[in-house]
Amino acid sequence: MDRTLKVASISDQCQKQGVLFDAQPTEAETAVWNQVSAVLEEAHGILAELQSYNGAGQEIREAIQNPNDLQLQEKAWNAVCPLVAKLKRFYEFSLRLENALRSLLEALTSPPYAPMQHLEREQALAKQFAEILHFTLSFDELKMTNPAIQNDFSYYRRTISRNRLNNQQLEAENEVNNEMANRMSLFYAEATPMLKTLSNATTKFVSENKTLPIEDTTDCLSTMACVCRVMLETPEYRCRFTNTDTMLFCMRVMVGVIILYDHVHPVGAFAKTSKIDMKGCIKVLKEQPSNSVEGLLNALRYTTRHLNDDSTSKQIRALLQ
Repeated sequence: MDRTLKVASISDQCQKQGVLFDAQPTEAETAVWNQVSAVLEEAHGILAELQSYNGAGQEIREAIQNPNDLQLQEKAWNAVCPLVAKLKRFYEFSLRLENALRSLLEALTSPPYAPMQHLEREQALAKQFAEILHFTLSFDELKMTNPAIQNDFSYYRRTISRNRLNNQQLEAENEVNNEMANRMSLFYAEATPMLKTLSNATTKFVSENKTLPIEDTTDCLSTMACVCRVMLETPEYRCRFTNTDTMLFCMRVMVGVIILYDHVHPVGAFAKTSKIDMKGCIKVLKEQPSNSVEGLLNALRYTTRHLNDDSTSKQIRALLQ
């Protein structure tokens, strides 16, 4: 069976099992599935917390405008501390997500099966991989539209530094010490921190597994991108989507695997030799309402590595302008 027919076959199975219904793990998949499932269960709560994150902007402004008012300083500090504890939880979750992704990559690329065979045989793990990418792009979309996150954390760090100069130890330092604060700072400085974490993790996975052909990883990613594109652009599949959330799920997964592929593959996703039909993928996105896909198009514009390479055609660049 050639690649096109196999992709159509997997697309059909994904419609029946992996996306619209819950694919059940086989015995061989169970150990990895259970590990990843525990992480994904937590993901829903993380997104809900981030969605309701309002920040301490008002309290911080009042404290800055009235530097000698100790009551306002204390009010701002008390407002920021629980928020920083929340930001620490988000950061720590990114580390667990990274481990989950690594376990899935190992399972979906391990010999003796080819990536296409893995995706056919291990629908439950492929679905979890998709769910991780869906969460990642959802998290980053929310983070990008919430400047309060970095404002709160900057205020927290400035306050810690100022009090150290005055030889005052603040209670919250026990929760977020200097080393942790530095790591969190680097994480939240990224426009798309979760995606950056997964891109780095995928690149590290490839570099550490030198006996594993790089194509095993990139073929796994390109096949997933292809499956998503086929499901989105084929009326026969698209008409089975019961709501816009499923469409968005597919689009986020497609964009997520394109970005990972572009970070891992030596010439990236945009070159003529790429196994991802970038024109088709971008076209599918542009056919959707702009308010639902602008964040995804921006992710392709600003978080890929090879878009501005000489090997990228003018047509693809024009599509993303």
